[in-house]
Amino acid sequence: MGRRYIVKQRARIDTITGPVNLPYGTEVEAVEDYLIHQGRRLCAVTSRKAHLYFARDDDGQGRERGALTLAITKRLEKRDKDHQARWDRVWEDPGCQKYRHPEHEDHFIWDHAFFEAPVEDLRHIAALIGARE
Repeated sequence: MGRRYIVKQRARIDTITGPVNLPYGTEVEAVEDYLIHQGRRLCAVTSRKAHLYFARDDDGQGRERGALTLAITKRLEKRDKDHQARWDRVWEDPGCQKYRHPEHEDHFIWDHAFFEAPVEDLRHIAALIGARE
């Protein structure tokens, strides 16, 4: 048995094995670093598609984890007068630093660990930048 994941927002996407249309909350499994649904490979666990559409759910907190990662990334993408201030708080926060992709020194890019982070850490980041689930 692999690790459990759920769809965190409707996944109407092209996958390794063709197009799928998976509704919110659909359970999928990770086997050998790929997300699998009904025996079909969807994408790599660490891929952008996995980060956009799926959330780890081994601990039963996949729905909240998915909502938080979506809210955080959406809030940080918003280009308004507070855009830079939000990013400054992220850069200065030690709790956020452990989820920064190490290969990007001059840009803050979330590492794969962010998308599988404990819900408590994600709540902290969301509160830091004013993101709402």
